[in-house]
Amino acid sequence: MQIEDSEILKKFAQENTRDEAFRLLLNKYQQKVYWHIRRMVISHDDTDDLVQDVFLKVWKSLSNFRNDSQLYTWLYRIATNESITFLKRKKIRNSVSIDDDDGKNMVKKLAESPYFDGDKAQMKLQKALLTLPEKQRLVFNMKYFDDLKYEDISEILGTSVGALKASFHIAVKKIEQLLLNTD
Repeated sequence: MQIEDSEILKKFAQENTRDEAFRLLLNKYQQKVYWHIRRMVISHDDTDDLVQDVFLKVWKSLSNFRNDSQLYTWLYRIATNESITFLKRKKIRNSVSIDDDDGKNMVKKLAESPYFDGDKAQMKLQKALLTLPEKQRLVFNMKYFDDLKYEDISEILGTSVGALKASFHIAVKKIEQLLLNTD
């Protein structure tokens, strides 16, 4: 049985059940956050580091959570911002575009990763995704893989629903073209 977010927040607000609440939050969201980040940064090791950073930030900030959004959209916003910041820092450090010359370095990382266990079709899809600009890839991942509603993505990214629908549509068309033009 999955615990409700309101129950987690109630437990977190009490000093004597705060650790239990955080464990419940981790059990409920850690895997989702991991995959959300992983689809953005590709590297398993970088993802593990970012997941730790995200949940450390959540631990420090959860008592200030205002309940004006859903808990999972707040978590996704933190994970998204941490991932984008990481990619920007990496870009500066390596003088490489976040979009990474059509994703060539990230595709190479993905292909060499011992943690990627997908089949040939999944690899083709991931390679196609890595050619998308960062925002289109992010919107596609959140809609397609995380099955989030446009309204939730809008809340996470601070973008209008209309713009998100357009980004998703363009991303889908680009992916279709790439998949049709590859062997």
